[in-house]
Amino acid sequence: MDTEKNHHNTDDSGPAARVKALEALLTEKGLIDPTAIDAIVDTYETRIGPRNGARVVAKAWTDPAYRKRLLADATTAVAELGFAGPEGGHLVAVENTDRIHNLVVCTLCSCYPWPVLGLPPVWYKSFAYRSRAVSDPRGVLEDFGLELPRDVEVRVWDSSAEIRYLVIPQRPKGTAKMSEGALAAIVTRDSMVGVAKIAAPSR
Repeated sequence: MDTEKNHHNTDDSGPAARVKALEALLTEKGLIDPTAIDAIVDTYETRIGPRNGARVVAKAWTDPAYRKRLLADATTAVAELGFAGPEGGHLVAVENTDRIHNLVVCTLCSCYPWPVLGLPPVWYKSFAYRSRAVSDPRGVLEDFGLELPRDVEVRVWDSSAEIRYLVIPQRPKGTAKMSEGALAAIVTRDSMVGVAKIAAPSR
């Protein structure tokens, strides 16, 4: 697990706090609709942003040479698809297998690979998730509805401003004939954080 924890920005100070204060002021004056803002944020959290990461995963599933490059140097491999930026930092890809399940957290704040996953969800930034993901990862996964066999090792990766992680989930059975685009459509944000698995698409 990454133990570098010295260069995080907290949620309660700096730019994040100023944004919250500005949003509160504009809402109070009736200049913005918080419901509309929530809808926009949800779009970037769950749809637009994670689609980049889904494309990365689908290509790794279908292109062995790309998968090898991704696991060796994720920052460069992701840039091949046009996804890069300062919030990507030094990106590391970790792969789920039958014996290993990876879970990503940022224990001090909410460092997150924006170029491939979009905005971090609220639960990822919560103190409950950040504290329990390290101390009780299986319990956290069960809270998300994911129960793993006891012989599966759970590895927890602590993101920082310097290193951020992307989970390459296991490709579900029954998808051998699916195209790369169709595969990308079934990859979820939660599976790329490690709190979920991808179910085989229903026929």
